[in-house]
Amino acid sequence: MVILTGGAGFIGSCFLWKLNQEGIDDIIVVDHLDDTDKWRNLPGKRFHDYIQKDDFLCLVKENKLPKPRHIIHMGACSSTTLTDADYFIRNNYEYSKTLAKWAFIHKAPFMYASSGATYGDGSAGYSDGNDTTYSLHPLNMYGYSKQLFDLWVLNNGFENMATGIKFFNVFGPNEYHKRDMMSVICKNFREVRDQGRIRLFKSYRDDYADGEQKRDFIYVKDAIEVMYFFFRNPDRTGIFNLGTGVARSWNDVAGAMFSALGKRPCIDYIEMPGYLRPKYQYFTQAEMSKLRGVGCEHELQPLEASVKDYVKYLDKKEYL
Repeated sequence: MVILTGGAGFIGSCFLWKLNQEGIDDIIVVDHLDDTDKWRNLPGKRFHDYIQKDDFLCLVKENKLPKPRHIIHMGACSSTTLTDADYFIRNNYEYSKTLAKWAFIHKAPFMYASSGATYGDGSAGYSDGNDTTYSLHPLNMYGYSKQLFDLWVLNNGFENMATGIKFFNVFGPNEYHKRDMMSVICKNFREVRDQGRIRLFKSYRDDYADGEQKRDFIYVKDAIEVMYFFFRNPDRTGIFNLGTGVARSWNDVAGAMFSALGKRPCIDYIEMPGYLRPKYQYFTQAEMSKLRGVGCEHELQPLEASVKDYVKYLDKKEYL
């Protein structure tokens, strides 16, 4: 049985779609269906059972589940603004440790979601080498919860038994429920389509013009192909970056949206909320040599092609 936590969430539900496309449906989906429309990511997908995340953890601890064949742990709180550190420790760190230990006992491949948020302001670089991992200083509690688990894996010598994926800025279908955590593309689509305008945050650093803050954006369709590579090759273990390796500006994102919709660019630069300014990443860019070094040859789509494909889904709010 394949265990997929976070299977109703953004990346998890897209990976569930990918598994189904490959003829795999002996899957237990684990998630927390809250007051959002997250549940809409599940209809049309094939899986053996659905279990709420707290109930699932109890079943794991009580050894009442069948032996797992593969565990893909995508479930986590990904809010970059939530400040409840205790919740992050319980939900993102302790929960992950319990699942990892369960996987190791049963010798089941364990793949989990880390994050580009672990890199903080980027002063230590963006290498996914183990030595760099020890020197990182995340800017928010979400990033720190992911960093803690990466360090737990390394400190206990589990990097040969687990595959961690440091997702950078993922966007694409099935993120509609994420509210403030939606990508700028999803959040601003209707405004660009209907009004021909977009609002982006001003820069508060002299070395970055407004809208020229840069991130490593990766389309979810590419992300799940890389995940499937690791699913098919469980011996390729360690902690890996997953971006495109190319930083692009918010102005580039806006331009790609306007182009895909046949609109002339019109950008308004607005004030960034004060609470975000000290936690804001001005630049991210994944180093991708480690991923390529283990044989993953999937060709990643450039931003413009990805956005053009995505707006087809956004226009009708379609799902993978």
